[in-house]
Amino acid sequence: MPACIFCKIIKGESPASLVFEDDNCLAFMDIQPVNPGHVLVIPRRHAVSLADMNAEECARLFSAAHALAAAVRASGLRCEGVNLLLADGEAAGQEVFHVHVHVFPRFAGDGFGFTYGPEYAILPERRELDEQARKIRSALTPAVGP
Repeated sequence: MPACIFCKIIKGESPASLVFEDDNCLAFMDIQPVNPGHVLVIPRRHAVSLADMNAEECARLFSAAHALAAAVRASGLRCEGVNLLLADGEAAGQEVFHVHVHVFPRFAGDGFGFTYGPEYAILPERRELDEQARKIRSALTPAVGP
């Protein structure tokens, strides 16, 4: 993917402040951090979305994110909590179309937050939740299921 900035970082064609790398993943500092210590974890193989990755690749990516979350907490940077965020698709806020997990430290009063829609306060009926669960269960396949 010649236009992918993350692929360019992987190839060493664009600069990055590396934190971690192995045969499967690369982690580097976000250039527009939510808070100091904001790290991005990416697979070395270009994948636009989670659907483009197999379960093993996802497991390796999240294993690296897990280790980096612990490292951010232990780093001495201000960190009272950690968010892991993966935006999968434009509607989810994905801006760079190469899968990546954000690992960012949080602390009280940091100004970051989530905005919920007007329907968020309305709790759905159990039957509605059960129907949604049925639809998701029916879409699981043994190859991708838990």
